[in-house]
Amino acid sequence: MKKILILSFIISSLQLLSAQETTTRKDTLQGGLRAERTCFDVLHYDLNIKINPEEKSIVGHNTISFKVVNTTAKIQLDLFENMQVDSIVFNAEKLNYKREFNAIFIDFPTELTPQSEQSLKFYYSGKPIVAKNAPWDGGFTYSKDRNGKPWIAVSCQGIGASLWYPCKDSQSDEPDFGATIKVTVPNGLMNVSNGRLIGSVPLFENGIKNGYTRWDWEVKNPINTYSITVNIGDYVNIHENYKGLDLDYYVLRDNETAARMHFEQVKPMMDCFQSKFGSYPFSDDGYKLVETPYLGMEHQSAVAYGNRYINGYLGTDRSGTEIGLLFDYIIIHESGHEWFGNSITSKDSADMWIHEGFTTYAESVYVECQFGYENGQKYINGCKRNIDNLSPVIGPYGVNKEGATDMYEKGALLINTVRHIVNNDAKWWKILLKYSETFRHKIIDAKAVVNFFNAETGMNLTAVFNQYLRHAAIPKLEFKIKKGKLQFRWNVTESKFSMPIDIKIKGKKSRIYPVAAWETSKIKVNSVKDIEVLTNDFYINVD
Repeated sequence: MKKILILSFIISSLQLLSAQETTTRKDTLQGGLRAERTCFDVLHYDLNIKINPEEKSIVGHNTISFKVVNTTAKIQLDLFENMQVDSIVFNAEKLNYKREFNAIFIDFPTELTPQSEQSLKFYYSGKPIVAKNAPWDGGFTYSKDRNGKPWIAVSCQGIGASLWYPCKDSQSDEPDFGATIKVTVPNGLMNVSNGRLIGSVPLFENGIKNGYTRWDWEVKNPINTYSITVNIGDYVNIHENYKGLDLDYYVLRDNETAARMHFEQVKPMMDCFQSKFGSYPFSDDGYKLVETPYLGMEHQSAVAYGNRYINGYLGTDRSGTEIGLLFDYIIIHESGHEWFGNSITSKDSADMWIHEGFTTYAESVYVECQFGYENGQKYINGCKRNIDNLSPVIGPYGVNKEGATDMYEKGALLINTVRHIVNNDAKWWKILLKYSETFRHKIIDAKAVVNFFNAETGMNLTAVFNQYLRHAAIPKLEFKIKKGKLQFRWNVTESKFSMPIDIKIKGKKSRIYPVAAWETSKIKVNSVKDIEVLTNDFYINVD
């Protein structure tokens, strides 16, 4: 009873908070797609900055190349309020601009014509936000290694990349031709960013070395803004080529031996994921793990790693099955995002389940590759314990807000449910591979995902996706026995919901097709105790 009262209090509190939550102008400026954003398409970022670890400051510029989509004399870029706009230069002239919260509205002297390619240089400086609890909040993490040398990294998913550099800070637009990231740091330290290292340059003032070196990185593929990263430390590089793919690990000097052994997990992971989801999406940019002072983040081609060279999630098993202790959660999960999140990106943060649900499902795929189907299913079903089912997985659109954290495990169990609805694993793996390849390097939304699975399965799964994603509660299967025959129905919120489900009666498997109204089947049964519902295959409640 005490647990029920506590749960009721939590639900009531959440409902009250939801009712009180308001959307602000600041929210819509960050998450919305107004004309000043949709009128241009980013082609390339050329970021050139200096980071001073003692001052915790940045100074530099970002050259932003873009194609004009619609006639305009004004565009919106983004930079957090605590950062200084020094100047914005276009065709050798400084442009006028107006700041509103984190949005910078830039005026051009004449209208820009559609299909023309333009470029501006955005000079800025300041002290970016320092993260209090990275990577769950955004900002820079300033730490030191065991030798007392600075160890610095940034994480900004959710809060926005514009907390540390000017950009079009929307998941709806990635630079088509990647980015160049040039970061100047004190001598004795290295910066590691996305893509490939194209060189390092000692810097001079008046012909004398000034104590700083610039590290230049290049990304050739499209990249979402929050994936662009800096990692500063006394790094050593471990390099090898595995089946044609460059693998690079940048780790603190004292951890080289541990990393060489522990990161061997990458190879079977790559074999598994490439067999199920297609070739690694960013082979031009290589694959990297970069040791960071926080737990981890899916920075494209430079995956942040901070799991201390131990298996599990900081040594614990999120599934509660002990299977999660057979692999390093951060390596597998964050690398899975290279396919789901970095290659396939959601247009709006409201649809972050497209990133997190598929990637969490990828964990169970890895387990299945390594330890078999039964263990894969045991692992993913163990993850049910992390689900609340108190609010929808899909968040509000256009305001830079995500839905419930259930997007991880609930999203994964939805996908596992769809697998068992399909009921044909050969077909299922072909569908999942085609999904990954169809939307490779693309920006999509929930509708595109649902339409794809409808088409490829040959079923109308719209109501199924809606129930799991747009409502808090999962489907409840209700059944009873009348005159020796089984009756059943779905208790759901989504209208026109129907979904097949597998049951066993005295060990014999049958598939039934409940809808929202009571139906009487031809199945004869004497007692409800004779009925086993396969809840490991389908994420449902049973009454």
